[in-house]
Amino acid sequence: MAGSFTSERHERLRKEVRAFAETEILPHVPEMEESRSVQHGLSQLIAGQGWIGVTIGRQYGGMGEGHLAKTIIIEELSRVSGAMGAMAQASQLGVAKILNYGNERQRKAWLPEIASGGCLPTIAVTEEESGGHVLGMEAEAVRDGDDYVLNGRKVYVGNSHVGDLHGVVVRTGPGSKGLSAFLVESDRPGLSLEPHRPAMGLHGFSFGELVFDDCRVPAENMLGSEGDGLPVAYSSSVLYGRANLAAVALGIHQAVMEATAAFCTERERYGEPLSELSPVKIKLGQIQSRLMTARTALYHATQLLDAGEPCDAELMNAKLVNVESVLDSVRTAMEVHAACGLSTDRPVERYLRDAHHIFAPAGTSDVQLIRLGDIALGAESRQWSQRLASPAEPEPVS
Repeated sequence: MAGSFTSERHERLRKEVRAFAETEILPHVPEMEESRSVQHGLSQLIAGQGWIGVTIGRQYGGMGEGHLAKTIIIEELSRVSGAMGAMAQASQLGVAKILNYGNERQRKAWLPEIASGGCLPTIAVTEEESGGHVLGMEAEAVRDGDDYVLNGRKVYVGNSHVGDLHGVVVRTGPGSKGLSAFLVESDRPGLSLEPHRPAMGLHGFSFGELVFDDCRVPAENMLGSEGDGLPVAYSSSVLYGRANLAAVALGIHQAVMEATAAFCTERERYGEPLSELSPVKIKLGQIQSRLMTARTALYHATQLLDAGEPCDAELMNAKLVNVESVLDSVRTAMEVHAACGLSTDRPVERYLRDAHHIFAPAGTSDVQLIRLGDIALGAESRQWSQRLASPAEPEPVS
């Protein structure tokens, strides 16, 4: 399954997460699809396993296992439920800003809570009018004594309705140096949530809108220094966002392959299993080939990240390859299933809907290709992976 990329420790973790997902999450999937409601209890149950703290060091109560382990956790959750895999990846994305830009007081205050499952963090950057153009944001924070006063809106915030601590990037001045990041507790006066609005897929996952109306935040809640907002946003997206979303896509991809292979085995045509027909077997081979290539690209990138090697290009490529290949494979699966694939009695239509949600965040495929084109031309020099990566800790000796 994983080749030379994973250790025995990684595979033990895989078995643990898979058993949990099949026992604790899978029975809830039909209700999640029907109700489309935010899964508060299930999100807390997953957080309580300690997996949100997989990249948090053991000195703060985390697992200290690194990005490849994080990938496996998200992948195995997403294999059963793309929504709950998305929940885990969004929370782990929220970890990045504290690890990379939090001071020691902030780390001691929040990382143990996150690692224990008592706090789900988020990151809030995108706005309705500016979209992926981060420098176009208009939400602002104005200094007032020992506080900053925040006003504005943030949209598509992963875990908006289950998050306890929002990492919010807002404008404190003009230009690229005029963005700053703050830790904002979910119960802080002046912060409110727009009602949850279900989307096409990922039913059970919340990615909604935060509203700041004269929300007063202590200056000590600032991450880094004033003007560090852009690095907070970009580094979180590069180091966590791309790999995390690729892991969600990979988990869905694995599920697509398994469901399609099972369908072809159980169905008969012309007196033999559907899987024995050469055109069908070719399509199964296409799905398997894409899955293997996608997994290799992602595991290779996260292995480099855990080793502290420069790998921005590999992370971009992992997101690109995983998103595009799962979309191709789920379309192939729909062709194999034919009319059966349209029925909600089978999961393939859910995989199709869920996979489309992974396309845009942390940069669409065109964005990744533009960045990779820059690298091909020698124009990309900033390596967030080399500047901020924290190597995984060795396994403690028992």
